Amino acid sequence: MEAVSAAPSAAGSQGRSLQRRITWKGAFWVASGVPALVLFSIGAVAATVGKVSWLAWTVSIAIGFMQAFTYAEIAGLYPGKAGGVSNYGAFAWVRYTKLVAPLSVWCYWFAWSPIIAIGVGLASGYILTALFAADSVINTWQLTLVDLSSVKAGLVMRINATWLLGAVILLATFVMQHGGIQRSARVSYWLAVVSLVPLLLIGVVPILTGDMPLANFTPMVPLAHDAAGNAIDGTWNMAGWTLLVGGIFIAGWSTYGFEIAVCYTRELKDPKTDTYKALMSCGLLCLAAYTLIPAAFQGHLGLSGMLAPDIYSGMGVAAAMSDMLGKHVLIEQFIVVMLVLSLVLAIVTTMAGSSRTLYQASVDGWLPRYLSHLNSHGVPTAAMWTDLCFNLVLLTLSDYVFVIAASNVGYMMFHFINLQSGWIHRMDRADWERPYKAPTWLIGLGAILGFANLGLMGWGADVYGAGALKVGLLFLALVFPIFIYRHYYQDRGVFPEAMADDMVLSDDRKIETRAGVLPYLALVAGAIIIFIAHKIAVY
Repeated sequence: MEAVSAAPSAAGSQGRSLQRRITWKGAFWVASGVPALVLFSIGAVAATVGKVSWLAWTVSIAIGFMQAFTYAEIAGLYPGKAGGVSNYGAFAWVRYTKLVAPLSVWCYWFAWSPIIAIGVGLASGYILTALFAADSVINTWQLTLVDLSSVKAGLVMRINATWLLGAVILLATFVMQHGGIQRSARVSYWLAVVSLVPLLLIGVVPILTGDMPLANFTPMVPLAHDAAGNAIDGTWNMAGWTLLVGGIFIAGWSTYGFEIAVCYTRELKDPKTDTYKALMSCGLLCLAAYTLIPAAFQGHLGLSGMLAPDIYSGMGVAAAMSDMLGKHVLIEQFIVVMLVLSLVLAIVTTMAGSSRTLYQASVDGWLPRYLSHLNSHGVPTAAMWTDLCFNLVLLTLSDYVFVIAASNVGYMMFHFINLQSGWIHRMDRADWERPYKAPTWLIGLGAILGFANLGLMGWGADVYGAGALKVGLLFLALVFPIFIYRHYYQDRGVFPEAMADDMVLSDDRKIETRAGVLPYLALVAGAIIIFIAHKIAVY
């Protein structure tokens, strides 16, 4: 067991703290941008997996929904914490090893933050494509900064019109949230009303009109290519299973995302009841969105439509979805505007959640102290600036799908760590009050799904680029020198008082490390699963 000692707290700045100003409905609206994440990878999944695309999305959202029950329980243990599940899980692991806890937080941030760059990139692409011809100068010029083809073929860092317009959208989103969580919730409400309704209609209208020919779904086999490179129906061999697993893997980056609803626990007026309500209401919304929209998308486009180059990149998704509701130019322009607003909503959701993850990680002693700065509205502006700068760099990358795959390595690692924390908390904090207590079998199922996520990661990440798994793991390793700097240099080997208060033994909140060697065995088993899954993959 690791010793936990306290140093003076670094929480807040000048006595400021996050403010309890919203109910579960406010958290729901801030998190309601998650269904819009379907726009990020629906094209990549469709173009990679083929006719079983809808199956990949359905399996993925089912996994995400079952995992949520574990997260709902552990969120209730720490109603005073912001930043989401990664922080609640970190407290389960810190008594066994100091290194896994900061890894949990870092994985979570690395998974969520790139949504900002990809979202503004897609929004910029939709706008530029709608206003200018594809071969116009404004859509074709670019200034190449760095050639990264050694990492992935065709990958470069560049400045172009998409980057410039994306930077403007990114700054506007930053300003939008500068006034506090209550204003962010109001903005998210109106964005959701005007943007998510058309998005959900896209999932319903083709079903009602019958625009879903059975031939676009059968035979139910993965995509393959003949010797000439032409797309054909594949078979359920190892290559076919690898494609399906890759589809489920990349879909999870979107479908699991509604767990971000618990990022705002510290800002809820009644966190003991509101946290569960916000999480499950958002989960039900996503369950509908991620089953209906991919099925309708596939039914309308068919295999040939899904294989279009602009579908894989995501830039042609808006036009394809517009066509699903009618071919009139006004309908197309309206839908494009609505989808851009959906992306802005996703960006608001992500910036609010990921910045609070960085803030709480700083308060708890995982990441550098400067990230705990708050403005007069209780907004973690230092963390938001960090997110903004990081995403301006990501926005220069030419392949958004590769970015999703690499960041999803972090997301799957996060889910493994925190789904195991469910049973660790049950063993070590058995007597703690739980506003919501999940059935024991769901906690056990969550632990199993944590290992399954590592299998998806090892097996499917490199479907989207041979270096995706390696790049993702290398980025995750960066947290260790950062944590060592904060904990051993800035804090001299002790945790801030605010964090240690949640860890010390007391009569009413007793903690015992009852799990013994089980957490360590889980880590070893997880590493073995990644290794084996990567070895059996056939690309």
